[in-house]
Amino acid sequence: MQKSFSLRDIDWLLLMLALGIAIIGVVEIYSTTAHTALAGQYKKQIYWLILSLVLALVVSRIDYHILLEQTPWLYGVCVLALVGLLVGGRSHANTRRWLHLGSMTFQVSEIVKLVIILAVAAYFAERGSRTVTWGDLAKLGVLAGLPAALVALEPDLGTALTFVPIAAAGVFLAGIRWPRVAVLVLAGLLALPVGWHFLRPYQRDRLLTYVNPTQDTQGSSYQVTQTKIAIGSGGLWGKGIGNGTQSRLGFIPVSHADSIFAAFAEEQGFVGTLFVLLLYFALLLRLLDGAQMAADRAGAFLLVGFAAVLFFQVAINTGMMIGLFPVTGIPLPFMSQGGSALLFAFLGLGLAMSVRSRRFIN
Repeated sequence: MQKSFSLRDIDWLLLMLALGIAIIGVVEIYSTTAHTALAGQYKKQIYWLILSLVLALVVSRIDYHILLEQTPWLYGVCVLALVGLLVGGRSHANTRRWLHLGSMTFQVSEIVKLVIILAVAAYFAERGSRTVTWGDLAKLGVLAGLPAALVALEPDLGTALTFVPIAAAGVFLAGIRWPRVAVLVLAGLLALPVGWHFLRPYQRDRLLTYVNPTQDTQGSSYQVTQTKIAIGSGGLWGKGIGNGTQSRLGFIPVSHADSIFAAFAEEQGFVGTLFVLLLYFALLLRLLDGAQMAADRAGAFLLVGFAAVLFFQVAINTGMMIGLFPVTGIPLPFMSQGGSALLFAFLGLGLAMSVRSRRFIN
C-alpha cells in the first residue's frame, strides 16, 4: 500500500494542535526552572521535541499495516526489555524504569504503551466483527496485563494503569454486552482489597491522603495542597509568565514535570488553562474523526486506542492537581518535561497521520 508523498498527506490541524500544546509546555518548563539548577531542562525538551516531530513525520510515511504485522516481535522485545530492567536495570530513586544509553536515559514503558496500542488493534482487526467474548477478554488480559504487571513492579503504577484505557477502548469499540461489563466492574471492585496488600507504603499513603487530604498537609498530602493553592491563586488571568510564586519558590514538587498544569494555571489563570484544555479537546476530536474515516477496523482501533490513553492521562493529571484523583506519576501529554513521554505522544501522532492519509486506499 505504498503511495507517493504529498504535503496534503500530513494532518496539519492535528500536528499544529500538538505542537501548540508542546510549545506552551516548553515555555512553562523554562518559566518554572529558569531560576533553579534545572535551568537547562527547557533546552533538552526542545531537542526532544525536534526529534519527536521528525520521527512522527517518518512514521506517518509508513503504512500502518506494516507496523501491525511487526507487532508480535515488537511486543516480545518490549517484554524482554521490561524484564531486563527489573533484573539488571540501574536503580534510580528506588525505581528501575530507565534505560541508560550513554548520557541519555529512556523510559521503556512509554514505548511499550505504543506497542500495546498496536497489539490491541492487530488483535481486534484479525478476529473480525463478532461481539467480544470471555475468551477475548482473557487474551486481552494477558496481552495488556503482562507488560502492565512488569511496569508496576518497577514500580510505576501510574504508567501501568494507562494500559487499561487502551484495552478498554478496544473492547468497547469491538462491542461487548453490558452484563459482561457489569461482571468485570464487580470483579475489579472485589479485587481492590487484594490489590491493597501489594501496594508500597508510599502508594498507600497517597490513597489515604486522597480520602482525607487534610490529615497531613506537610507530608503525604503536601503536593496536592500546594497545587490547589497554586491553581486557586492564579485567578482569572494568572500572574504572568515567570511570576508564579508557588513554582518559583519551590512549593510545587516537580512543577516542570507532573505538576506543570498547576504551575501553568498559577501563571496563566483560568483563561489560560481553559485554552489549553480546549486544545486537548480539539486534538482528541480530530483523532476520533480520523478513526471514523479510517479505511479499515485496524486503523480505527489504532486511533481510538491512542485517543483513549491521551484522554486518560489528561484527565488523571489535571484531576490529581485539584484533588479529584490520587497523586500518581502520570505526566501531562505534550506539556510535561520528559523526552520519553514526548516521543510516545508524537509517535502516536505519526500513527494517526498514517491512518488518515490512507483512508481512501483499499
